[in-house]
Amino acid sequence: MTVEQSRPNYVAIWVWLVVLMLAAVLAASLPLDRSAIMSLIFGIAAVKAALVALNYMHLKSEHWLIYALAIVPVLLVVAMILVLFPDIVHRH
Repeated sequence: MTVEQSRPNYVAIWVWLVVLMLAAVLAASLPLDRSAIMSLIFGIAAVKAALVALNYMHLKSEHWLIYALAIVPVLLVVAMILVLFPDIVHRH
C-alpha cells in the first residue's frame, strides 16, 4: 500500500464527525441572527459531507473525472441559486 492508498483513520474521522455534529447542535443556542446560525450550520454540514466523501467513500484516491462529476452539479445548483436570487428577494 502506498501513502495515497493507505486506509484513513476511521476512528479519528468519526470523532471529528461527532464533534462537528455537537458544534452544529450548539450553534443553535448562539446569540446570533438566525441567518448567521443557519449559515454556520450549513458550513459545518459541508465540512462533514467532505469528510465522509473523502474518507469513507475513498474519493481521495479517485481519478480527476470523479471530482468533475461531483463538481458540475454543485456548480449548476449555485448558478440556479444566483439566477433565482432576484426573484426570491423581490417577491411580494
